[in-house]
Amino acid sequence: MSTPSGAETIFIRGGRVIDPAHGRDETADLLLVDGVIQAVGRLEFTAPCRIIEAEGLVVAPGLVDMHVHLREPGQEYKEDIASGTRAAAAGGVTSVACMPNTQPVADDLSVIGYIQERARQTGVVRVFPVGAITKGLQGQVLTEMGLLQRAGCVAFSDDGRPVSDSAVMRKALEYARMFDALLIQHAEEPSLSGNGCMHEGVVSTRLGLAGIPSAAESVMVDRDIRLVALTGGRYHVAHVSTREAVEAVRRARQERLPVSCEVTPHHFSLTDEAVIGYDTDAKMSPPLRGGVDRQAVLDGLAQGVITVIATDHAPHDEENKRVEFCRAANGVIGLETMLPVTLELVRDGVMSLSACLAAMSYHPARLLGIPHGTLAVGAAADVVLFDPEESWTVDARQMRSKSKNSCFHGRRVKGRVKQTIVGGRIVYTDEGR
Repeated sequence: MSTPSGAETIFIRGGRVIDPAHGRDETADLLLVDGVIQAVGRLEFTAPCRIIEAEGLVVAPGLVDMHVHLREPGQEYKEDIASGTRAAAAGGVTSVACMPNTQPVADDLSVIGYIQERARQTGVVRVFPVGAITKGLQGQVLTEMGLLQRAGCVAFSDDGRPVSDSAVMRKALEYARMFDALLIQHAEEPSLSGNGCMHEGVVSTRLGLAGIPSAAESVMVDRDIRLVALTGGRYHVAHVSTREAVEAVRRARQERLPVSCEVTPHHFSLTDEAVIGYDTDAKMSPPLRGGVDRQAVLDGLAQGVITVIATDHAPHDEENKRVEFCRAANGVIGLETMLPVTLELVRDGVMSLSACLAAMSYHPARLLGIPHGTLAVGAAADVVLFDPEESWTVDARQMRSKSKNSCFHGRRVKGRVKQTIVGGRIVYTDEGR
C-alpha cells in the first residue's frame, strides 16, 4: 500500500455529507487533521487551515475501485502507476486494487515489492496489489498466497484468464481459506467462449462476428459456487454480466455462502448494440451482453445481490485497439467515468445515492479488508467532493490515462468530481477541462 504524504488541516464546510457505512446523509462539515478525519457534523473551527466551501456539493468517502489494471511493470506504454493513479484521482477514486496480469506477473514477492515501491514513488492515491492465484497465470501451480498476503496483497486473481481446472480452483479455495483471503475469478469457460469476440446473439449474427454465449460465464460461476460450498473459501465474481450468473450468486447468498460479485459501469449501461459499427472500444471480456442480461444486472444492483461497482480499468494503446474487431485487445478505461455513469442509476431510480456510493466505497473496502470507504471519525482522510448536477461530455482525449480506449467517449453525463483528497492531501482539483 502507498500513502501519499503532505497532509494538511482542511475544513470542508456546508456540503451534503454522505457516509453509507454509518447511514449518514446530512448537511454537515468535515474536519481533517494530520491525515485523518477528526470531526463530522455542524462544527465551529477557527484555527488557521485550508477551508473548502462545499455548499451544493456531495462530500463522500473516497471511492475504492477493486478492479484496476495499472500495467506496470511491463506495459508502461499503455499505463503506469503514475498515470493510472492520476486518472483515479480525477475520478474521485482514492484506493485502487491493481490486477496481477503484469509482465512479469505479480506472482512473487519481488514483483509485489516493486509495485509497492513504485506506488510510493509515483502514485497519488493508495495502491493495493492483487496477487496471482497461479504462477504465471497458467492455471496450474498455486502461488504462495500466504506469503503474498503478508507482503500486502489484498486479494488473489488470475484476472484476464479463468482458473479453469476444477481441482486447482478447489485447492486455491482451500488454501485461501486458511488465512481468509478473497479469490476473484474471471468467470469464463474457455471451451465455450472459444474464438468469440462479442456476445452471442442477434447482433453478432447480423455483424458476422463469432459470439460468446452467456453460458460461458454462468457455467463457470455455477461450478465455482459448488466448490465454495465444498471448501468454505471466500469467492468473488469479477465483472458479472449475465442473468444466469446473477441468479447463481443470488442463490449462493441466500444459502449464506461467502460469495460476492461486482459489475462494471459499461455492463450495466450498455448492451451489445454498442458494437454495431465494429467499434473496438466496445470490445471487452466479458463482452457487452443483450438487454435481458443488462436488466438482470440492474435488478441485481437494486436488490443488493451485486454489492460492488468496479471499473475493470483496462488501458490499451491505439496499435492494439485500432485493428479488426476480433483481433483487437479486450478492455476499456473507466476510472474517470465511473462516478458520473453510476449516478445514472440514481436518476433512473435503480439505487439511492447512498447505495451507489456504498457500492463504490464501503462494500469493496470491506471485501478487501482495507480500512477505507468511510467518513468515520479516526478514519483516513480520503474524501471526494463532487457536483451531482454538473453536466459534461466525456472526451477521451482529455483523460489522464495514457490510453484513450473509452466506450463512453462523446457521452453526455452528469456529476463531476471537484476535489479528491487522500490522507489529508488534495491530489486533484477540477480545472474545468
